[in-house]
Amino acid sequence: QVQLVESGGGSVQAGGSLRLSCAASGYTYSSYCMGWFRQAPGKEREGVAAIYTGGGSTYYADSVKGRFTISQDNAKNTLYLQMNSLKPEDTAMYYCAAGEGCARALGVIYLYGKDYWGKGTLVTISS
Repeated sequence: QVQLVESGGGSVQAGGSLRLSCAASGYTYSSYCMGWFRQAPGKEREGVAAIYTGGGSTYYADSVKGRFTISQDNAKNTLYLQMNSLKPEDTAMYYCAAGEGCARALGVIYLYGKDYWGKGTLVTISS
């Protein structure tokens, strides 16, 4: 059974930092693309960052480039999202997801193929 469990969310002031973690289990971790997506109240879910766990491409949304860094620890089957210089507009529920593939087109990050999702961790940034 595939499980993705996020942690690390919380409330910080603008300009602060948070690091999200996603512990993955139940599938061959190194064979997937994993990513972070977020959904703010009243808005559609958007891709924030993605990475091929077997090595290779990473993708970032324009809104987080230079501030967020996606990384992984294959030995721990864990995905991370380091978020710096946080802004109030980064407030959202952040979801970890894994898919057979991922890409970035027209500014949108998306997964394709069979995919799996965590339950999310809430990030709240105050001004």
